[in-house]
Amino acid sequence: MKFSICHLPVLFPQRSPACLLTTTGSRSDFLLRPSFLLRLLELTAMRKLWTKVGIFGSVSIAFGSALWWRQRSTDGGSKASQYELKLVQVLFRHGARTPLKSIPDVLEAQWVPTLLEPPAHTHINYVVTDLNGGPTPPSPLEDSYRKKALSGGVFAGQLTTLGMEQLYELGERLRRRYIQEVPFLSTTFCPSEVYVRSTNITRTIESARCLVAGLFQQNQKEIVPILTTDAVSEILYPNYHGCRLLRMLSSPRLKEVALLPDIAADLKNIRSKLGISDKTDVDFILIRDDMVARETHGLPCPPALSTWRSRVEQRAVEMMFYCYQPSKSENLQLCVGPLLHMLLLNIDEKLQGTSSEPNRKLFLYSAHDTTLIPCLMALGIYDMKWPPYASDITLELHEHRRTKEAFVKVSYMGQDQLIPGCSGLYCPLQEFQNVLSAYSLKNDLYQSLCNSTTDKSKL
Repeated sequence: MKFSICHLPVLFPQRSPACLLTTTGSRSDFLLRPSFLLRLLELTAMRKLWTKVGIFGSVSIAFGSALWWRQRSTDGGSKASQYELKLVQVLFRHGARTPLKSIPDVLEAQWVPTLLEPPAHTHINYVVTDLNGGPTPPSPLEDSYRKKALSGGVFAGQLTTLGMEQLYELGERLRRRYIQEVPFLSTTFCPSEVYVRSTNITRTIESARCLVAGLFQQNQKEIVPILTTDAVSEILYPNYHGCRLLRMLSSPRLKEVALLPDIAADLKNIRSKLGISDKTDVDFILIRDDMVARETHGLPCPPALSTWRSRVEQRAVEMMFYCYQPSKSENLQLCVGPLLHMLLLNIDEKLQGTSSEPNRKLFLYSAHDTTLIPCLMALGIYDMKWPPYASDITLELHEHRRTKEAFVKVSYMGQDQLIPGCSGLYCPLQEFQNVLSAYSLKNDLYQSLCNSTTDKSKL
């Protein structure tokens, strides 16, 4: 039987457990109060009885955890009060979607149009433009998805109702953090305060819309501009079409990884279990994509996948890790170097007061799993797990109230991260810049390298 401090009103009948954790005064003063010591003696006297029924350990752990949490919360609040929040940048993955491809030679799931209906609370008044406010650029990637009809009548790679809800909930989390807990953003959307950019793909554009709806609870006085760029110039994902050198470096590794003994052996076995022809082109990334899409939406998976689920996940992650090859900086530079440079530039412009929008407080970037993975690698915090739908990397720029020094705090899916190379969660800006300096690329250097096929000495 598992106990926590909330199960022990008999020990503290005069106050609730919540009151115990929020008692005013120092923690040491509280622990020395006679009433507390008396209850502690009672607790000790009952130890033998509790041990016999197997609950003392759970109570002790829960009680210790409660006091640790109280100290941690107090210390964290004290630490945060030393800093003033100046800028927030959120890079996030789109929400749940239909698969990019169905697993070949197996029974397809039924992806019906009702799975894509937008919830009313995610609607906002928005417009999609290019980066300069002009017409929306063509989207060859979206066009390619529109050519892939899935069983049930919808297209590949489309944001679903569930995916829209996920991004709305992410917006609500950001609202709690930056409007309710810390009065940083206005309660109504303001384009001079919030910048929204997305890859030029419908699922990321709609994800951005839903996040903004959740963040501002549909409160807007102006149209929300969602900015995009053409496919060749895109930097919000590894651009294999726009960067020739990246394509040359990646193509051989995609072939190599499929031939690695463990991956090849497992792929052969799962082909056999699923009845996939040896002549059919398939890999663990494709299998995982369809599997996760089905699971997320409660649609049936091939029965043989149930025993292979964790292995499919593992092998897909290993393939991505092998292809990005983070031990070689050139790969990550070409994958996300311009994006990292843009994030650093936003910080610098805010500190120097050179931004074209001096009131800008929030940058939102709607992107993909293939964006987050190399960014996590560059930050040194990739956990060898596939980023879930609606996962996010958030960078906060803080200024120390007394010294005026700049610090960056990074979180992943709402959890603060200690970046290797940083001396603390609040990372001095110089240290943060040093961490990313191995991968950040200015756009002109990026373009020069992308057009090169021989000279890689600059990397």
